Amino acid sequence: MSDESRLREKICDLARSMFDRGLTAGSTGNISARTADGGLLVSPTGTSFGRLDPARLSRFDARGNHVDGDRPTKEMPLHLAFYETRGRTAAVVHLHSCHAVALSALPGANADDFLPPITPYAFMQLGRVKLLPYFRPGDPAIGDAVRGLAGRRSAVMLANHGPVVAGLDLDGACNAIEELEATSRLALLLRGTTPDMLSPAQVDDLVRLHEIAWGDA
Repeated sequence: MSDESRLREKICDLARSMFDRGLTAGSTGNISARTADGGLLVSPTGTSFGRLDPARLSRFDARGNHVDGDRPTKEMPLHLAFYETRGRTAAVVHLHSCHAVALSALPGANADDFLPPITPYAFMQLGRVKLLPYFRPGDPAIGDAVRGLAGRRSAVMLANHGPVVAGLDLDGACNAIEELEATSRLALLLRGTTPDMLSPAQVDDLVRLHEIAWGDA
């Protein structure tokens, strides 16, 4: 099996795993990964994470031309913005995960630091998550908003829509977006209480120890 065939299978396997665990539903969500020749494999428009076909993934060449497979997700501007501004990006995942969307709809969210410092894992995998305002799905302005971050964030939360994570590899992107959803769930469970959060000193220690500069600036 070629490297690209293995990548196609892995995209579909990871997407199916997220679908089976309720991290995105119906035909929502999209996923892409960089190929060895500098091109992209992308989930097609209107497809379910639970039923992606490796042979029908959209294929782009290194110049950004759609050369094979079904028509790509309408969120291509969002994906391309991460690849263009974060040169080390090898995969991008976008979900409509329930708890993250719910948290984004509540008042008082910190747009510059969307996730509260409940556990160390969100910082270790995501850095600080930027909350972006609502955009119509597929709106090219989403890509412009990501470009406006100038590559300083690996993860954004689209208000009333869903999280997006860019990773150094496909596994890392999927793991990180699952951590974003898990932390959002914790934040909702703790809402209305006065929990002990990580202190600024503890957060600084994580940033220093894990060299989280790639996830934030």
